[in-house]
Formats: sequence, C-alpha cells, structure tokens
Amino acid sequence: MTRTPDDDDRLYKVVVNHEEQYSIWPADRENPAGWSDAGPSGPKSDCLEHIKDVWTDMRPLSLRSRLRPGGPGGPAAQDADRAG
Repeated sequence: MTRTPDDDDRLYKVVVNHEEQYSIWPADRENPAGWSDAGPSGPKSDCLEHIKDVWTDMRPLSLRSRLRPGGPGGPAAQDADRAG
C-alpha cells in the first residue's frame, strides 16, 4: 500500500533558521545544520498550525531588517545617503 501525506502518523517538531523561516522536521531526527527547535512536537497538522500562527511575515529576517526604518539600507539610511 502506498502512503499518502494524509496517512502520515509520524511525529514532527517545529524548527526555525537564522532568517526566522519555519519548517517541520521529523521529531526523532537531529535538526539540520542551522536550524533549531522553535515550537511544539506532535502530529504534522499541529506543527503546521503553530507555524501558521507564528510565521506571519514570510520575508527573511535579513530583508525585513533592510526594509525597517533605521535598519541598514532602510528608508532612513537611504535618506541619509541622498543627503550625503
């Protein structure tokens, strides 16, 4: 019998990387390099629901930082460059 994603009875954990991007990973496996635990372990659906709740801005942290006023390359820095 072929397994489908709906038949998945494994346990997963929520992981996050340095760019604050979330994913799920099998709970019984060591995290991939650059990823750390960031939420519950349990059924895939529970982990995905947690990610849906906490990951509200899909942009990587480095991009959000550049676009933030006062951040490197953000609007205030661009204004200062123009005033130059």
